[in-house]
Amino acid sequence: MNFPFYIAKRYLFSKSSNNAINIMTWIASGGVIIASSALFIVLSVFAGLKDFSLQFSSFVDPDLKLTPTKGKSFLWSDSEKATFLKIEGIASYSEIIEERIIIKSENKNLIATLKGVDKAYLNVTNIDTMVTKGSWITPNSNEVVSGWGISNNLSFGVLDYLKPLSLYVPKVGKGQASSLKGYYNSVYVNNVGLFEINEELNNNYVFSDIELARQLLSYKDDQLSALELKLKPGLNEDDVRSQLKSSFGNKFNIKNRAELNDALFKMLNTENLAIYLIFTLVIIIALFNVIGAIIMMILDKKKSLNTLFNLGTETQTIKSIFFLQGSLMTVVSGLIGVTLGLLIVFLQQTFELVMLTPDLAYPVRINFFNVLVVLITIFALGIVASKIASQRITRGLIQS
Repeated sequence: MNFPFYIAKRYLFSKSSNNAINIMTWIASGGVIIASSALFIVLSVFAGLKDFSLQFSSFVDPDLKLTPTKGKSFLWSDSEKATFLKIEGIASYSEIIEERIIIKSENKNLIATLKGVDKAYLNVTNIDTMVTKGSWITPNSNEVVSGWGISNNLSFGVLDYLKPLSLYVPKVGKGQASSLKGYYNSVYVNNVGLFEINEELNNNYVFSDIELARQLLSYKDDQLSALELKLKPGLNEDDVRSQLKSSFGNKFNIKNRAELNDALFKMLNTENLAIYLIFTLVIIIALFNVIGAIIMMILDKKKSLNTLFNLGTETQTIKSIFFLQGSLMTVVSGLIGVTLGLLIVFLQQTFELVMLTPDLAYPVRINFFNVLVVLITIFALGIVASKIASQRITRGLIQS
């Protein structure tokens, strides 16, 4: 067995005659265990929050969305549609017309986004399950489904015939106008449902049949704003992307669900990085205890070190003993901390110990990449701390 490793292991797992040294060692080890466990738990929480956010976006966002690279709309010819239908891996798709509009209810006006969808839209998303009051729109009708925020701001409800609802959009080439008459296309609609997804969608979106949106915007029969796709289960998204680019070149911008919510994910990733750096600082502070414990151990073992030195052990070898001792302490403590973190996250997933709301448990997810991140962080910083502490050993210190 390697001599420095053998001595380091003996020093680590055997009790010192000085009780203060033992207490210092336990404190140092406990600090690393708690810090590594806390770091893993926090990273698991952020992984759970990402999944939670993506779960809600899946109700309204498709697997892939195609929007024109130039302008707000594009022409969708029969030949292009035939080419599109030959692409393998697409389970279903929906044609979309989307534009900013003005909603008027009695004397109140509000700017929102109208999203006209065809009957295949419910095969692409599950937004109808998020309608908390009323029902989804009927195809080829003047029905709309609004977000709760819009409903509250304009004070209208479901099937509220006493408060007629109008949609307005500026006519092309009419310039600016302060009045809604003459300069705007308009249509009367009947709100048949209210959805509740998140604050942004609730306050900004109104869904209608695609023909109503086409009529309001004066779009041609083959003019669309976007195509939304649902992919077949287990299919590689990159394969579909490459087929689309091969067939249509640069006509479309192609975005998946995460890219459609890039602002949300950038925020979560930034917060995740910030929390990681903060807890890394906590680990660094905890490792000062490791440095202190090793230095105290060096002072406690001065007589033994002097004996080893007189027997011919080199100073560098003695440094290696305490370097390995500190490294072993952080490795063992880090493994215990991550194991404890895994246990806590598993219990949260299984028994929902901490609740975000009375009906919703705090979302967490075990991600083995996070395990790797925590262990690498602990091991790297522990090695640095052990190196710093072991460098305190000099020939003069041993012989004094």
